Amino acid sequence: MNSMERYNAAKEMYAKIGVDTDKALELLKKVPVSMHCWQGDDVIGFDGKAALSGGIQTTGNYPGKARTPEELMNDIDKVLSLVPGTHKLNLHASYAIFEEGEFADRDALEPKHFSWWVEFARQRGLGLDFNPTLFSHSMVKDNLTLSSPDKEVRDFWIRHCQACIRISEYFADELGQPCLMNIWIPDGYKDIPADRTAPRRRFKESLDEILSIPYDREKVLVCLESKVFGIGMESYTVGSSEFTISYAAHKGILPLMDNGHYHPTEVVSDKIPSMLLFNDKIALHVTRPVRWDSDHVVLFDDETKEIAKEIVRNDALDRVLIGTDYFDASINRISAWTVGLRNMRKALLYALLTPNAYLAELQEEGRLTEVMMLQEELKTYPFGAVWDYFCEKENVPVRESWYDEVKRYEDEVLSKRV
Repeated sequence: MNSMERYNAAKEMYAKIGVDTDKALELLKKVPVSMHCWQGDDVIGFDGKAALSGGIQTTGNYPGKARTPEELMNDIDKVLSLVPGTHKLNLHASYAIFEEGEFADRDALEPKHFSWWVEFARQRGLGLDFNPTLFSHSMVKDNLTLSSPDKEVRDFWIRHCQACIRISEYFADELGQPCLMNIWIPDGYKDIPADRTAPRRRFKESLDEILSIPYDREKVLVCLESKVFGIGMESYTVGSSEFTISYAAHKGILPLMDNGHYHPTEVVSDKIPSMLLFNDKIALHVTRPVRWDSDHVVLFDDETKEIAKEIVRNDALDRVLIGTDYFDASINRISAWTVGLRNMRKALLYALLTPNAYLAELQEEGRLTEVMMLQEELKTYPFGAVWDYFCEKENVPVRESWYDEVKRYEDEVLSKRV
């Protein structure tokens, strides 16, 4: 049985429970997933060679890390050739590209320092998302940036974030797509603080100043990302979930939830429906925490599937802005990117192939036995046949055959980076 025959058999089976597989694939292709650039070089960037610092860390030293903009762009191209669907590219400000002999510190970055990225995105039909880089810099003082008691430190990072808003608007103007600009800070304390309020008050005032500059809110979607803790701030995090959600609601910007940034017993999938009741749009960084925010490669696991289900169930494919965020330096980086991005897309397909309206109807009628029964039976429906057909239609490798191309690329390209 060839792939079309397998697909048609699966299509018939899904149709019996009210699922239109053709419509699911049409929707799936259009949902943009923002690919994070920093998996390719272990979050180092191009504006300095300092070690990664500021509440963030990578582990491993697998050969083949991208060292230059050209290498990183080539690696991104390779991944995009292996992953189906629509994509954006998510950049950190530390990936500015300077002409020879030129340098601008982070508070002086300009759109011109990202013109190569704009041209790269334009040629591939990609949108760009953006992140101020408030780590791995000498102006991160005692793990504090926008909440620092030192006004010079705060002002530096305020200028940086304002520069990033202007760069984000440049991306939107050039590429004709809104740019999601996400603010995350590493600020916090390793041990129990004497004053939890003052740092958050300073953070709020800094954010107010950042957002005081004029910008087009239709083009630049500023969002604020929370965290439960990080390296060096285990006891107190300034940008907690309560702070960021409250501030986003107060200022009319987007909240961003990273599913590694919560207590291990919390799940973002359960938060999505509540957040959608009070926000027109929300943003996600999809990762895989292992006991804490360790940024492991996204798997086709229960929580990833549940995140996708909540997006689809709530008819929110255009309201939840999905990006990936992980960095594993212990394995082939092209493979890490590809596995995670394909799994995010698989999870969306799995959700689209679920008879969500019917399951909701059963729940409303109190037929909970049937809800559980059908949810379990769906696990052995021929999802894989639909996924394979989608990959074939999108001209990307089917099933594990993509890894042959990764190995070839490693042998011919990555292994020569020394």
